[in-house]
Amino acid sequence: MANRISILIVDDEESVRDSLYNWFIDDGYHVECAENAKKALSLLNEKEFDIVLADIKMPGMDGMEMHRRIKTLPREPVVIIMTAFASVDTAVQALKDGAFDYVTKPFDPDDLSHLIRNAATQVALRAENENLKEKITTLVDVEDIVGESEPLKKVMEEVERVAQSNSSVIITGESGTGKELIARAIHSNSSRKYFPLISVHCGALTESLLESELFGHEKGAFTGATFNRKGRFEMADGGTIFLDEIGTISPKMQVELLRVLESKAFVRVGGNKEITSDFRVICATNRDLKEMVKNGNFREDLYYRLNVVNIRIPPLRERIDDIPRLVNHFIKKYCTSMSRDLISIEPGAMKHLEVFEYPGNVRELENMIERAIVVGNGKVIRLRDLPMGKEVINSSIESLDDLERKHIAKILEKYKWNISRSAKALNVDRATLYNKIRKYELKQE
Repeated sequence: MANRISILIVDDEESVRDSLYNWFIDDGYHVECAENAKKALSLLNEKEFDIVLADIKMPGMDGMEMHRRIKTLPREPVVIIMTAFASVDTAVQALKDGAFDYVTKPFDPDDLSHLIRNAATQVALRAENENLKEKITTLVDVEDIVGESEPLKKVMEEVERVAQSNSSVIITGESGTGKELIARAIHSNSSRKYFPLISVHCGALTESLLESELFGHEKGAFTGATFNRKGRFEMADGGTIFLDEIGTISPKMQVELLRVLESKAFVRVGGNKEITSDFRVICATNRDLKEMVKNGNFREDLYYRLNVVNIRIPPLRERIDDIPRLVNHFIKKYCTSMSRDLISIEPGAMKHLEVFEYPGNVRELENMIERAIVVGNGKVIRLRDLPMGKEVINSSIESLDDLERKHIAKILEKYKWNISRSAKALNVDRATLYNKIRKYELKQE
């Protein structure tokens, strides 16, 4: 590690600088020296150092003031304060200001070498932490939110706006539209991204199981509770809790949830100690919560507590421009997971995918592509490999022209016959689109 660590020695005594320089050079470190704080700050602005040893008493700016200025640098080094005039007050102040340690002159070479090794370990831990943060950011960048359609762009703009707040969010949309992906995008772009995102699928649990899952339980709280267990609210401390299918929870759980959201405190099942947790809540539902409030099936106060921000995820039929990108994304995903060479899809099969209604939305399209790769067992996905393929082939009702006509009509209707926008969505020029309109005798209704 030593040959990768750089040290800056700052002391107005030449003998001290020379001694420390020779000690650390012999230990294999990269070492430079400065006789005062001004020169040291100039060097720190020119290059990065891992460790700075700074004397307190120097002409002009002292070591404590220099340390405070060092803390404003983009990459702050580990600082060790040294002095011949030791006092409790200066030691405490140095550590309060964030110094790694405090040493007094004269130095014992072995003790100082040990201190520098500890400081070098701190430098390595900081670097590892930064690498982990970069990896997390990279994971966010490759999230499975695919598409460039206008409806999806609007959703991502909303995600960017709400990510930096701590407000509660309700994500609405049909099943299979990717509500959990949007929740992950909000969390991953927030200041809470280095803390956990805890997911709870409320609709899959009974009331008693959901209560234990959210709040945790104490040993002996019920039959089978053989040990203490943390709840999801406790696990989400510092991060985000994602409550999927929030519209399915019982009236009793609605009351409990409202209390926790208002106080950020709760008690484990079977316990009596109050636990606090700092979490953000994101919910998702495919139900109309506002209608449920009107019908008395969902508490109005809980609805308004949760519905600070509402993000609606459009169904796939409203973002058909994204289908080709999604298809290629899923082909790459499943070819990689199955260790197969990347395959393609024939134009006819793609056209059928573009005009399909998708009641199951993106999840249904993904399942179609995964199935086609498995059953097709070739280098190209053909129409017969798709679930609707055999029916289309046997009926011979729709030719490629039929599909193209239907697709163009759908795009024109979507953009209200705006030729420029429709041509852009179809990836053709205006002249080509006009020719297709004449060919298929399409008319605005």
